[in-house]
Amino acid sequence: MEIIFPRDGDMLHAGDGVVAGHRLRMEVVVAAAPGSDIRIGGVKAVEDEGRYIAGVVLSGYDNTVQARNETTGEEKSVRVYWLPHFAGGYRLSIDDNIWFLRDIHRHEGVYKSIFDNPYLAFLRGLHDVYGTKVHINLFYETDGFNLSQLSDAFAGEWKAQASWLRLSFHARGEFPDRPYQDADYITVKEDGRLVMNEIRRFAGPELMGPVTTLHWGAATVEGSRALRDLGYKGQLGYFNVDDELPAVSYYLDVGQRRHIKKRFVWKDNKEDIVFIRSSIVIDKTGLADIRPHLDAYRDKGGLPPYVDLLVHEQYYYPDYFNYQPDFRERILTAVGWAANNGYQPKFLEECIF
Repeated sequence: MEIIFPRDGDMLHAGDGVVAGHRLRMEVVVAAAPGSDIRIGGVKAVEDEGRYIAGVVLSGYDNTVQARNETTGEEKSVRVYWLPHFAGGYRLSIDDNIWFLRDIHRHEGVYKSIFDNPYLAFLRGLHDVYGTKVHINLFYETDGFNLSQLSDAFAGEWKAQASWLRLSFHARGEFPDRPYQDADYITVKEDGRLVMNEIRRFAGPELMGPVTTLHWGAATVEGSRALRDLGYKGQLGYFNVDDELPAVSYYLDVGQRRHIKKRFVWKDNKEDIVFIRSSIVIDKTGLADIRPHLDAYRDKGGLPPYVDLLVHEQYYYPDYFNYQPDFRERILTAVGWAANNGYQPKFLEECIF
């Protein structure tokens, strides 16, 4: 006997059943030998070609779904989660950030506001027009600058943006590539603390939360544990599989990656870590292809329950060797798509934890 759906660690949302009030009514599917007497949550399941189906109702966050084969006495259970606020949310997440903070540092005494920086002003404009919530993942250092050099003079202004802006640890620096692919617990934790301590100093804990994206999304299980112990119980990646693209999937194996690629969110119950899949990498998708890319999910099982729109900072700058002149237009197109498809701005912490 095997519980086919939901799987252990599944985080269930409005797309998985029928919502009534704060409760989700959904069908549990079990595989067992034909002719078995299967009970799911004490309810006799209906047999359908070797699968057994029964409805259950979830009303709380943390749930155990149990199945028992009365014919053999075998029992199985899975631990799953009901997320009533997950479906229909979106955010903009930005990786590899540090150059905009270096610019603010270089203009110390000149800038009267953090929004004198054009990049940050553009992001605030997104919020002003669409209500977009923006999550910025930070490096600690780049050529000639590190976060310890940034003044805390604007701390009050940073804190005032807490309703729509988050800052988190990404990596110590851009290079080497995949810096934490083989890193131990202590390396990840020390680098994470370095960035987090500076965020607290120059911006305040109000802009911090329980989600991040690790640079290249490559980590050992010890590395992901270090992130979890820093407070990052939500870890975002691509979870590519069955293709030639970078996996960006932390320590997850092929089967787990295939599962999260369909589900967009899944919790490793053993490690107490939630993994979230990004819906698009904007700077890897041409402007004309952004809407078709997102629309195409309809033909792959349905639009994502939650849309993470991911982009990287470097492409904003004309002096970057891979500058994208349509950087703003790409982001505006992706955010506009989310808004036009009924998605509402939400941080992941508002939807999962």
